[in-house]
Amino acid sequence: MKFERFKNDGAARRGKIMTAHGAIDTPAFMPVGTAATVKGMLPEQVAETGAQILLGNTYHLMLRPTAERVAELGGLHKFMNWEKPILTDSGGFQVMSLSKLRKMTEEGVTFQSHVDGSKHSLTPERSIEIQHLLDADITMSFDECTPFPSTEKTAAESMRLSMRWAKRSRDAFKKRNGYGIFGIVQGGIYPELREESADALKKIGFDGYAIGGLAVGEGQALMFQTLETTLPHLPEEAPRYLMGVGKPPDIVGAVQRGVDMFDCVLPTRSGRTAQAFTRRGTLNLKNARHIADPRPLDPDCACYVCQNYSRAYINHLLKCQEMLGPMLITRHNLQYYQELMGGLRTAIEAGELDRFSEKFHTEYTAGDLEALE
Repeated sequence: MKFERFKNDGAARRGKIMTAHGAIDTPAFMPVGTAATVKGMLPEQVAETGAQILLGNTYHLMLRPTAERVAELGGLHKFMNWEKPILTDSGGFQVMSLSKLRKMTEEGVTFQSHVDGSKHSLTPERSIEIQHLLDADITMSFDECTPFPSTEKTAAESMRLSMRWAKRSRDAFKKRNGYGIFGIVQGGIYPELREESADALKKIGFDGYAIGGLAVGEGQALMFQTLETTLPHLPEEAPRYLMGVGKPPDIVGAVQRGVDMFDCVLPTRSGRTAQAFTRRGTLNLKNARHIADPRPLDPDCACYVCQNYSRAYINHLLKCQEMLGPMLITRHNLQYYQELMGGLRTAIEAGELDRFSEKFHTEYTAGDLEALE
């Protein structure tokens, strides 16, 4: 896997990641396809939004249909009909958040499935093996996602365990052309621990570096502060991935601080709860004011939904509990995120990121100014 930086604008970076299944322009946003599907969307529709990479998940796929079965069927790309790159989360976060009766040791984690209660074990070596069977272009090292809030002592113990697991993950990874493995920086909100974690990962040596343990309730100000104390300790020549982020203002601020990659369930989950992202903030399409509104979700959006469907129609679908309603909002939201990333890339290339950010925040916080009376 190769990463090339074309342009810097302050701390922000414009680059490209080359993988076995194609290129990824950065800064990039990855739609979440946890169980080998982006909920409510055909893979072709996801590609039409401009997405160049999806995220899949080790924990969910090891339970159903199993990594071995996916491998037998030709790998995750063929299985889900997605020919572009795929990054797989290591499963650590889901083990901690979803599993029943989990037990963690130095070796790894044993747990009961949230699906049927069956017992499983996940170690750094097994996580890397599963991601290899899935044929992930970008593999994530196995880690413990430190909960928030945590004491400095708890965060330190958790981070150091993750660093030992990172070394085992790197050792288990099979090098091959076009494939890479990312280490994950932990350490909670404590700058010294984040620096220690970054230094440990650099000594091990990874193809990219993720910032984990954020977007877990700490708030935007503390997240940005943690990024500012962490990113300077990461290599300039490797991509940087902020896991689980986020809302559009979070993404813009993180790009300004030097982050290259993002993933989040928000555009798809919000689509299923009638929330549409627009250049003027979010809309709740269940609200009565949309009943007779002939306008698109966002008049400045080039997506298929905004070119063909009205707010009134989507409001009608939601009231009738028709599945097409959430599908249309999801389709729009995914393209909104990709257009945001495209705008960020163009602004960095032109050296106008600060101007772009100012305009973005002014519009995003203005609200739906032209709402019908």
